[in-house]
Amino acid sequence: MALKQILFFSFLTIFTSCNGQEKTKPVKAPNIFRQSPTIIRKHKAVGLGTDFDTTLVSQYIRSIFQDSKGNLWFGTIGEGVVRYDVKTLTYFSNLDGFINNSVFAINEDKKGNLWFGTDQGVYKYDPSRAAGEAFRNYNQKDGLSHINISRKSILVDKSGTIWVGTHGGVFQYDPSADTKGRPSFSLFQPLSSINIAGIMEDKKGNIWFASSDKGVFRYDGKVITHIAEKEQLGENYAGGIAEDKAGNIWFTMKTGICKYDGKTLTEYTAKDGLGGTEFWGIYIEQSGIIWITARGSTTRFDPSIPLPNPKAFTVFTPADGLNCCVQSMYQDQSGNMWWGAGQGLFRFDGKRFYQVTKNSSW
Repeated sequence: MALKQILFFSFLTIFTSCNGQEKTKPVKAPNIFRQSPTIIRKHKAVGLGTDFDTTLVSQYIRSIFQDSKGNLWFGTIGEGVVRYDVKTLTYFSNLDGFINNSVFAINEDKKGNLWFGTDQGVYKYDPSRAAGEAFRNYNQKDGLSHINISRKSILVDKSGTIWVGTHGGVFQYDPSADTKGRPSFSLFQPLSSINIAGIMEDKKGNIWFASSDKGVFRYDGKVITHIAEKEQLGENYAGGIAEDKAGNIWFTMKTGICKYDGKTLTEYTAKDGLGGTEFWGIYIEQSGIIWITARGSTTRFDPSIPLPNPKAFTVFTPADGLNCCVQSMYQDQSGNMWWGAGQGLFRFDGKRFYQVTKNSSW
């Protein structure tokens, strides 16, 4: 199909719909990681109900990120942002200047500032500033006409430009305007009304924007290209977007996942070996292994195994230790994979998933 045709996606929001699902039976963590951290908390969890498990790092972890210093950050629903620095697990709160409780996106700029996307705009965390002054909120007064920041929708590109995707368009940050006290975010006009579901920069420097209802867009610095619809693909979800070592771009869809090699869209569905329904997220490990999350299961896909071959796909269900509703995936600098699900934080020992709690081994 021609590239100018539209590839329609619709975005699936994973929130507290995991309530009522069968809870995962926790698997004891292997005793090979660091011991449990000291907990630093100045506030209580907000809006999580009376059955909230206080032993969890958090009930819902929507984003995971590791900064340049090696600290892990967890964006939660109801408990704000949490930092793990090996020794401590710190929950930032109103007293620190972070007044929002739901964090959907995390990234770091070239100066070492952390950026957090919330449903109340963007927060910048400057670790060089004093406690209580380290966080700054950007919202409508700063040029963000839409303040609902989408998952995976804060990008710091190779040039240092900060992109923010919202439910109503894409914005760019201007540090010079910020310094002068002027509105520091401006609308990126080519995508001024798009509901963004994810932003990614590929190896060539192209910026990819996955939308919730109008397909996928590629920006090469000059031209916006709208990727074409694959025939009989059906309704798609743009919640997941990733690039493999060969430069192929992968998307999640309602019926599975799709690989785009620059010319052709190739789909993979349950018929090929994917598990679950309503596919949500995709993450590609440094090794090339692809993880796909869906309602009811998580699939490990080895694309180096020619299809059809059932050995290419390994499907994990709650019986394998992982809660059904995975909301975030991340590989840290040491190669460890982390999962944020509807029942807290998880790791993988190569065969089974195990739950990481506040008091367990990390």
